[in-house]
Amino acid sequence: MDGILPLWKPVGMTSHDCVIKMRKILGTKKVGHTGTLDPEVAGMLPMCIGMGTKIAQYVTESKKVYEAEVKLGYATETEDAEGAIIDQKAVSSTIGREDLEKTLEGFVGTIIQVPPMYSAVRVEGKRLYEYAREGIEVERPQRTVTIYDISLLSDHILYDAEGSATFKISITCSKGTYIRTLCVDIGKALGYPAHMSHLVRTATGSFEKEEGVTFEQIQTAMDEGRIEDYLQPMERGVRHLDRLYVKQEEEDQVYHGTLFSKPKEMPTTNPFSMISQHGKLLAIYQIHPDKPHLIKPVRVFQYD
Repeated sequence: MDGILPLWKPVGMTSHDCVIKMRKILGTKKVGHTGTLDPEVAGMLPMCIGMGTKIAQYVTESKKVYEAEVKLGYATETEDAEGAIIDQKAVSSTIGREDLEKTLEGFVGTIIQVPPMYSAVRVEGKRLYEYAREGIEVERPQRTVTIYDISLLSDHILYDAEGSATFKISITCSKGTYIRTLCVDIGKALGYPAHMSHLVRTATGSFEKEEGVTFEQIQTAMDEGRIEDYLQPMERGVRHLDRLYVKQEEEDQVYHGTLFSKPKEMPTTNPFSMISQHGKLLAIYQIHPDKPHLIKPVRVFQYD
């Protein structure tokens, strides 16, 4: 059982909880998740199974797509709907759609984020949320992330009698992006305190919402002996890497970790996938760090 299961993570479970449950259902310890997703957030969380665990880091590094709800009017200590209110300002005037879209466009590209205090980032060996629960404010390390695309999903902004305004956005971003913080920063750019009132991850790499499967579906498939219906090939997890197709007579050399001369037409990413003529992922290779005229293996996959 080697591959990737495109789990649709339910609300109320941590990513590690999902690993534990998946191990019980599949009867194997070789299960790994592909990036932390907060317990209160549902969405695509591909699970790497068997030899698939060797590419977990590559799936984790792929682009993510989220649908978030931004609520203007008040900010919270956790930057989401769960925290206590720390700032408030009524939305007293209508925000034009063009102005909103222009504001969103300003966040596309490489941006700097400061992780929220209620996050799992470590500072001097301690999680930020642990400091936050003790009421201790510490200096938080900045991080650079990339917003590839951000667009407005709402047909119109919803205003309520309490002075709040709500709209939905879609974000395509790099690994490590804090959507909560992005929502807060969008609010600041519009002149209002804000927080993220809802979030769902709709895609991780090539895995999209439409093919997400629940634990119940996976359990049923195991009971009926058809888990292959949902188990995706390992190649799916590295589609964001460019590929180099291997001649059939060279496959054994790849399996043995052979160094090859750098091809004339190099893949556009480094590392990149080595793919058989039949579309099977054989290995992950990269340019040799000390001998740039050669390419060397990073991961080699030995199939039964």
